[in-house]
Formats: sequence, C-alpha cells, structure tokens
Amino acid sequence: MRKKLLVLSTLLIVVVMALSACGGAGGAGGGASDNSKGVAVVLDTGGENDRSFNEYTLKGAREAATDLGIPFAYVVSESSTDYERNIENFVSEGYGMIITVGFLMGDATTAAAAAHPDIKFAIIDSVVDAPNAVSLLFAEDQVGYMAGVLAGCMTQTNVIGTVSGMEIPPVQKYVIGFQTGAKSVNPDVEALNVYIPDFNDPATGKQSGQEQIANNADVIFGVGGNTGNGGLLAANEAGLMAIGVDVDQYFTYPEVAASLITSAQKNMDVAAGDAVRAFADGSLEGGIITATVADGGVGLAPYHDWDSKIPQECKDAVTAAHDALAAGTVDTGWNQ
Repeated sequence: MRKKLLVLSTLLIVVVMALSACGGAGGAGGGASDNSKGVAVVLDTGGENDRSFNEYTLKGAREAATDLGIPFAYVVSESSTDYERNIENFVSEGYGMIITVGFLMGDATTAAAAAHPDIKFAIIDSVVDAPNAVSLLFAEDQVGYMAGVLAGCMTQTNVIGTVSGMEIPPVQKYVIGFQTGAKSVNPDVEALNVYIPDFNDPATGKQSGQEQIANNADVIFGVGGNTGNGGLLAANEAGLMAIGVDVDQYFTYPEVAASLITSAQKNMDVAAGDAVRAFADGSLEGGIITATVADGGVGLAPYHDWDSKIPQECKDAVTAAHDALAAGTVDTGWNQ
C-alpha cells in the first residue's frame, strides 16, 4: 500500500508541474477569465534585450500593466513563422489585448484582428486596418533628419554611414531622413548605407560598419536593432562617432556610450503604455496614431558626454531643424 501511495504522489507532482508549465511566456497568473482584462505582447525576433524597440515596447506595456494590476505576459518570436502561432496562443489563453511589435507582424496581426473582433490589438511600426486594432507609428524620417543634421555638421571626413536592418518602411524612413538632413547642412557629404536582412545579426552589422569606416566614414548611425548595434560597436572600437536608434542608447548600450553623440529616439515605451492604459479604462479605439517631432513622440536624445564637444553652430542647426519639422516646413525626403 505504501508503494502505491508513493507512485500516486509522484504522478500527482508530475501532473501539477506540467500544468504549471502551461502559462504564457513571461506571463502573469490567472485563468482565461482573469486574462480577459490582461495584456500580452508578441515580440519580434530581435529578442527582449535588443536595447531597442522590442525592449522598450515591452518595458512600457509591462510597467503599465503592473501599475494597473492586470495580468501580463509576453513571448519572443524565434522566427517569422512564429508570429501567427504566438498570437493565437495568447488568444486561446483569453487575453483581452494583444500587442505585436514590428512591421513584419502586420499580416499576422491583420488576420488575427479580423478573426477575433472581441479582442483589442495594438501594433508597433505597422498599419492594421481593423476597428479593434490601433496602429502605433512614428515619424522616423523626422528624427532621422535631425540626426543627419548633426552628423553632417560633425563629420570631419565628409563621409557618414548607416548600418541598417531590413529594408522596410520604418528603417527606410530613418535612412532617407538621415541622408536628407545631413545634406541640408553639408551638400558635399557622402552618405553610405547598407541594408542587412536581419535585426539580430550584430556580427554582420559590425563588419558592415568596419567597411564603411574603411571608406572614410567617421559617423555611424546604427539603424536596426542588434544588427545596427554591431555598427555602433565598430565606430566605438575605431574611436569614431556613433548615433543610436529608437531609444537613448547611452543608457541601454553603455559599451559604446563614449562614442554616442546622440540617439534618434521614438518613445515606444510611452506609446505602448498609453495603449495599455486606454485598454484598461475602455477608451482604446482602432485607428492610426503617429508620434512626431511636433508632439514630442520622436526626438534626439541628449548629447551626454559629447555636449561640450559639439560646436554651438551644430546645436543651433539641430534646433532649427527641430523647429522647422514641428512647423511642417521641411521636406525629409520621405514621400511615400
């Protein structure tokens, strides 16, 4: 009898452990009925610690959910083939709001929003045309333009470079705005660029940055998550200037902080947090919300260690660009 009880006890422990493992990745507790008031985030392939848009979207959503005391979960997509499955997993777990991160998730999010009209969706960097989905966009061309003005003014070689991720609109907007801004203050500047079809390939990003440096680039703008971070590292190791992307990388990527003259920020944490709060109070509506220079949704980070080394004329040029962008009187070169 004692042996049978031991076997039954062992089986019970195994079952309990298996059931415990079935919760959402990084998730909060509660059954499906509790999750109906909760938020889940599906991250893109760059990972939760990409020092960029995944990390800060997650940060904003999680902090808002924690402040509100509502269930929260997230999952990192290992590849693009995971998008649909990860979204549907959270649907089956009963989450009332699902946030997807990145332009590449547009199709999967559009399909899910159509199939589940009672669930609220929000997507970063892409447009989903559905009454139950809000698209959170950013004027990357505007903040890219400001970064380009600074780079064009600071370069000593008249060559600058962008180490970019996939050739998709949010990345292209940064690149085109950057090149246009640089040429607005320095018509003779040569702007190099490379698109790398991966947001999580810092080795290739570093190699590309080194190639641009070999071609006399002395300012590198890393535009593409961990891939762009490789370009920043190349600039730092060469003792040159670098510009971060999406967030103030002076804090998120301290290894290259000494080289960062600024970062082109878009406040994804604020946008995601605001969407979560709107969901919680019942005011979240479908549509497009675009953060701009005018409303403070995008802008340059402080100059930090470079503040005393940047000439006043360059600071003034950036301020003038900011004001013109806010007034809508400047063409960033992005017309799509």
